[in-house]
Amino acid sequence: MEFDFVVVGAGSAGCALAHRLSQSGKYSVALVEAGGRDRSPWIHIPVGYFKTMGHPKLDWQYVTEPDPGLNGRSIKWPRGKVLGGCSSVNGLLYVRGQKEDYEQWRQLGNVGWGWDDVLKCFKRAESWEGGASDVRGGDGPLSVSATRLSRHAVDTYVEAAQQAGYPYNGDYNSESQEGMGYFQLTANKGQRCSAAKAYLTPVRDRKNLSVLTGMVTKKVLIKEGRAVGIDVMQGNVQKTVSARREVILSAGAIGSPQLLMLSGYGPGQNLTENGIEVRHELSGVGQNLQDHLQARPVFKCRSSTINTETNSLWKQAIIALEYALKRTGPMTMAASLGTGYLKTRDELATPDIQFHLQPFSTDKVGTSTHPFDAFTASVLQLRPESAGHLELSSSNIEDHPIIHPNYLSTPLDQQTIVDGIKIARRIAGFEPARSEIIEEYAPGKSVGENDDEAILDWARNTATTIYHPTGTCKMGNDQMAVVDSRLKVHGVDGLRVADASIMPLIVSGNTNAPAIMIGERASDFILEDAA
Repeated sequence: MEFDFVVVGAGSAGCALAHRLSQSGKYSVALVEAGGRDRSPWIHIPVGYFKTMGHPKLDWQYVTEPDPGLNGRSIKWPRGKVLGGCSSVNGLLYVRGQKEDYEQWRQLGNVGWGWDDVLKCFKRAESWEGGASDVRGGDGPLSVSATRLSRHAVDTYVEAAQQAGYPYNGDYNSESQEGMGYFQLTANKGQRCSAAKAYLTPVRDRKNLSVLTGMVTKKVLIKEGRAVGIDVMQGNVQKTVSARREVILSAGAIGSPQLLMLSGYGPGQNLTENGIEVRHELSGVGQNLQDHLQARPVFKCRSSTINTETNSLWKQAIIALEYALKRTGPMTMAASLGTGYLKTRDELATPDIQFHLQPFSTDKVGTSTHPFDAFTASVLQLRPESAGHLELSSSNIEDHPIIHPNYLSTPLDQQTIVDGIKIARRIAGFEPARSEIIEEYAPGKSVGENDDEAILDWARNTATTIYHPTGTCKMGNDQMAVVDSRLKVHGVDGLRVADASIMPLIVSGNTNAPAIMIGERASDFILEDAA
């Protein structure tokens, strides 16, 4: 149980990192995962996220504290607990973000994280079905493809947006993000391509890579100011996994800060309150928690949607048969079909809102769909100012941290979500969506189109996460930074963090592709330093 490198967490970043560190054959690598193998068939079927989210064996099942910004509501925060992490249970949506996001990271002092630096990692990671180009990768391990499904209601909305004055964009991961179009997916021939499928499955026989599942990491072991391994529990047995060179935390925006704090690195007061010796005061651990909050306007429509296409066992059986025979149909559906990146104000340099257009609807995410045909035009703010924090609830890794999202806590965030909802409604008034829509179901007529206060209150009562927590071990050199620009934890040797928690600012879009990129980028730094 001794290796050169120990990577904690086999999620989006961890799988990429373990693959690259072991690629040369020079170093032994342990990839330690609390969850199990990705054997569930629902992981590999794209629409399986309906089954995997909330499953106690596949999901950490975090829940936030009551949030003032959501009128005192607590909401569920699913996080993957299986090989592939969130990439095995998410909605398959592949979004890099805007190049300006990474340029801003660089301007904050994070050398090596500008657009040109990260673009090479995005390209190295992906195999885009459209082929390689100056900005797209064609032979990486991660399969990225266009959606294989369409629905008339979503198509009319995308076309209506163009009539409303918003451009069409056939590849938002290329030169410019702005415009309406359709999502790209981490999928290959109708099946999910998780980080585990991309980075681990092809090298399962690699002798210097050990994938250790069912091991819950309790803390990082520190000796004379250096990380030398981890303590783990496998069932009821405690074990030690030693690292000759480095320990890298890739346990995600909740797991990585929790492990740092349990190991004595974090805000001193919270550690002391939970009986943990403070090895190094790092006040930024668990802070800077950023997420994307989605408001979900729903429109009843005339054409067929998933709501009624799946409302009987007979219909479900036909859909299952189509998928089994052809790998087509509704079971290839990602979390959304259409997307858009738009500006709420003309003076903005880049889009500040994102749409997720879904050919189904529900009163609450995770519950049954409506008994009528409808589609959802979910909208979120890409770069919220609001930031929350998490803190330990105890010194036991099994006890979930206390999560305070702090949504909609600034005037800009409040106005942006209101303006986003207004834009969703405005697009619905243009043809051909106008003729397709029977009526607006939510927010509905009781919420006036120009009543900002009522629109905001509706958002507070109904909006929910779109599963993008980031920033809790942020990269930088200021007092709240946790890691430096090479992802080394301040105040300890031989310890790094490599996952979405290191983002100093949340990216403008879904976070799975950037998390994989972070794993790729971390491997560059680690291998350079090991040489």
